[in-house]
Amino acid sequence: MINLETPRKFRAFIHQAHQVAAEMLRPNSRQYDLAEHAYPKELDMLAAMVDGLGASGTGSGAGAGGVRRTDAAEDDGKVKNGSNLSSALSVMEMCWGDVGLLLSMPRQGLGNSAIASVASDEQLRRFDGVWAGMAITEPGCGSDSANIQTTARLDGDDYVINGEKIFVTAGGRCDAVVVWATLDKGLGRTAIKSFVVFKDTPGMTVERLEHKLGIRSSDTATIRFENCRVPASNLLGTPEIDADKGFAGVMQTFDNTRPLVAAMAVGCARASLEVTRELLSEAGVEVDYDRPVHLQPAAAASYLQMEADWEAAYLLTLQAAWMADNSEPNSLQASMAKAKAGRVGNDITLRCVELAGSLGYSEHHLLEKWARDSKILDIFEGTQQIQQLIVARRLLGKTSAELK
Repeated sequence: MINLETPRKFRAFIHQAHQVAAEMLRPNSRQYDLAEHAYPKELDMLAAMVDGLGASGTGSGAGAGGVRRTDAAEDDGKVKNGSNLSSALSVMEMCWGDVGLLLSMPRQGLGNSAIASVASDEQLRRFDGVWAGMAITEPGCGSDSANIQTTARLDGDDYVINGEKIFVTAGGRCDAVVVWATLDKGLGRTAIKSFVVFKDTPGMTVERLEHKLGIRSSDTATIRFENCRVPASNLLGTPEIDADKGFAGVMQTFDNTRPLVAAMAVGCARASLEVTRELLSEAGVEVDYDRPVHLQPAAAASYLQMEADWEAAYLLTLQAAWMADNSEPNSLQASMAKAKAGRVGNDITLRCVELAGSLGYSEHHLLEKWARDSKILDIFEGTQQIQQLIVARRLLGKTSAELK
């Protein structure tokens, strides 16, 4: 049975993550928000430390590379608090510091989570130390990943990839991208596969970097593929097209990464709540947990409602990550966590700006920045509306064709 207290074995590691967020990420947050597209060199040392923790075994699955399910053959029936829960908890702490800087960390891209989730043991060894972004979205294909138009054609020992990907997080800085492409457009979603494509591969071009509302320290790229030849061994998963589970195998990546995005929203929202409570206290508004909400000032009542919403998002995130660690199907829970945390994170950061008034809207505090950063967490890895659709399908037992 799941225990919702922080596992003892993770506490020292989570404390370290919080210290890094407080001493390195948050102090540099405003600087790199204003210097959009400038690479935060301070992160090189931090990434090396995370690599060292992971290699030594003391990191408890530190970083995106730690996200991996236990094979059924290795399942001994015991409850596990493993790499998914560890990664979610550490991501919360880091995003308490800064979401954009976390997304800028070398070798901690969403592509690394995809590799860790579905790569073979041989591929894990071969791609060890690679910084991988995730390339899914296209100009005509956003939330509907099944409508991907980028193609991959087998030619000898290579796949030839053609297409365009947009909104690739860390696309300008990473070493490689995990590209979703279809082997046969006529076969629909079942023919979609993912490929690890290195940046120096001929035919792959970074077209531009986007200017964004939030997470401005993280670069977001448009990448074009023209007759880009990728070794067949870089295909993640099986090359066979299975009508029963072909697309589901690729989509399984989201069951591991969506709880991480939910954790980002939880961490960012917590930062906003803490600063807002300090500002309310300075203004003479105290939040009293021993008094009924209707007997407290309106600002305190609003704060208590936000805390309740935050707690729900936090618990859903823990549940989804814990289920992944224990080899339990968690597609429903991953989407519930992402939907709840994405919306709650955005609502909380915006309401905190409102409660703080002019202080929240100005650059005296980071509240306005967190409000801008949080919006992307309700969008990428599947929008709010898509998550609700997935939840409805799961609860009602409907297919994607039956419930659109």
